[in-house]
Formats: sequence, structure tokens, C-alpha cells
Amino acid sequence: MLDELSEKEERIALLLTETGLSRSIAKIIVFLSRAGEAVSRDIERAANLRQPEVSLAMKDLKEWGWIKEKELRRKGKGRPMKSYKLTLDLKEIVSELIDKKRREIEKISKDLDELEKLVGLNR
Repeated sequence: MLDELSEKEERIALLLTETGLSRSIAKIIVFLSRAGEAVSRDIERAANLRQPEVSLAMKDLKEWGWIKEKELRRKGKGRPMKSYKLTLDLKEIVSELIDKKRREIEKISKDLDELEKLVGLNR
């Protein structure tokens, strides 16, 4: 099993949440960027998340194409375990988020400029 997130990794996860990602998604991305591949239980422990949080986050991550899963065969009965791996590295994910936020900031800035002109604000 892998250790919990380091102080630096926790800080990266916090900054990712500032871009609009959920706390669970941010922690999972950071953990998997270090771990490479992991099963839900390891993700839960290392990222300090509950099983339902991991499941919901994985649904979004799969939808966005940022993660792939594979089923692992288990001996005996019970649910098959799933293993998860990022499809992009952390730098690529961060780059996507930064580009998206910069476009949002540009649009907001243009809208504010137009609003100032329309109401006659002189700044």
C-alpha cells in the first residue's frame, strides 16, 4: 500500500480544487499521478476518502477521459475489483485546467469592459 498524500501533494490537491475540481477528484488525480495504478481501497486510504466519494469521482473522471479502469480477477466469489490509472499525466491535466480558467478569465474581463461602457462608467 502507498503512503498518504505528502504535504506538497495535499497543496497541489487544494490548488486543483481552486480551479473548480471537487476535493475527491483533486486528491485522486494527485495520488494516481504518483502511484501509477491503484485499486479503490488503496485510493481511499492514501487520499483519505470514503468509498462512495471515490466511486462518484471515478464516474466523472471516466466521463472526462482522464482515467481508465480495468477489472481484476478475484479468487472465489464477490465483486470484481477495479484498478484505475490516469490517461494523462498530472502536467497535462493541470495544463488543460489552466487553459480553461484563462479562457474564462478573458471572457469575464471582456464582459466587464462591455458592461462598464454600456453603463457609462469611467475608470
